[in-house]
Amino acid sequence: MPFSYKPLWHKLIENDLSKTEFREKLGLSTATLAKLGKDEYVSMEIVDKICSHFNVQPGQIMEHKLGLKE
Repeated sequence: MPFSYKPLWHKLIENDLSKTEFREKLGLSTATLAKLGKDEYVSMEIVDKICSHFNVQPGQIMEHKLGLKE
């Protein structure tokens, strides 16, 4: 996937949240958390939940990997 959720992991550190706490607060499944960890596709609904929780725009929790092919 040409997207990285690295900014999301930085956001968790800034907010002193573990991945488990984050998953539980947002009601995410372990499978969704695993997808985020592998930079795999998640639905826009999930992106919306995360953005709403942190009150940020999508570009603040994910980034497009320009020019990189997997």
